[in-house]
Amino acid sequence: MDNRAWLINGNNKVFLFWYLLFCTQENNLSAVTEFFLSGFQVSQDLRIVLFCLFLCIYLCTVCGNLLIITLVSTSKNLHTPMYFFISQLATSDILVITDVVPKLLHILLNNGGTITFNDCITQLYFFGVSETSECLLLAVMSYDRYVAICNPLRYSSIMTRGNCVKLVIICWVIGFSIIFISTITITKLNFCGPNVIDHLFCDIIPSLELSCSDTFIVHLEMYLLGFPVVFIPTTIIIMSYTYIVLSILRISSNISRQKAFSTCSSHLVVVSIFYSTMCSVYVVPTKGLTRSMSKIFSLLYTMFTPMVNPIIYSLKNKDIRKAVQEILHKWVIW
Repeated sequence: MDNRAWLINGNNKVFLFWYLLFCTQENNLSAVTEFFLSGFQVSQDLRIVLFCLFLCIYLCTVCGNLLIITLVSTSKNLHTPMYFFISQLATSDILVITDVVPKLLHILLNNGGTITFNDCITQLYFFGVSETSECLLLAVMSYDRYVAICNPLRYSSIMTRGNCVKLVIICWVIGFSIIFISTITITKLNFCGPNVIDHLFCDIIPSLELSCSDTFIVHLEMYLLGFPVVFIPTTIIIMSYTYIVLSILRISSNISRQKAFSTCSSHLVVVSIFYSTMCSVYVVPTKGLTRSMSKIFSLLYTMFTPMVNPIIYSLKNKDIRKAVQEILHKWVIW
């Protein structure tokens, strides 16, 4: 008797059901080698407009942050802990926008685009590193402002060049290490289709939605590792500025108050923008948000924040403006 006839004969229909189910599951568990990023599903004219806009933002952001890094490394007046930390923040901003925007520009031109599994994991990794490191750097910068305002006599002995370098190294090492652990866990998940990521880049939440494995361990790991990285820096920032405000209020002269507050106003604005944009995506419930709104919010922390950071520090800082004028003056004479 033919094998197929035997399978469908009488009680063997049950066996046929489980046989077909097993084969279907086996096919579905085939590894996904690439994902399709949908990007913005809009008209071609609007995509061209967005392409030009995002390209201009990317170029301006990279040039602005590179200018700050160059000024801090070349100008003797900017060889202080605060500007050293600002240059590291600029490095983080360049990393995050370069990790996301070039691929996004390609997606806009082609109304979507594929990205290999390895490239998706790489993009996810460096995005996490830049955001984690920036969160830690902002905490270090708030501590620097606390020491400068609340303990000015001990500032030079506490914030030495060696200590500043150690703090920066710790921030980057923690960022690279923690995100590496999470990334390794994600690579062990099974992605068996569909392979369409309805987002602008390989972000953690849209990517995990495509996994056919149990993502409980990944989410638990994200909370266990991410909570200290977010909670501890946030606590340091809040406590630092609490003491800073109390110290400023004790100053009797209004001019001295304004001068003390101006030294940390730029950093406070940057901290507010960073946390507000991140919370709008990862903390505030997104059930009521459409995919389009989620994509727009993601642009805030991948493009808007890196773009405005150098602008804020340039507009609110006389030393940086003076260093820019000196460079421009040298170029004119040359």
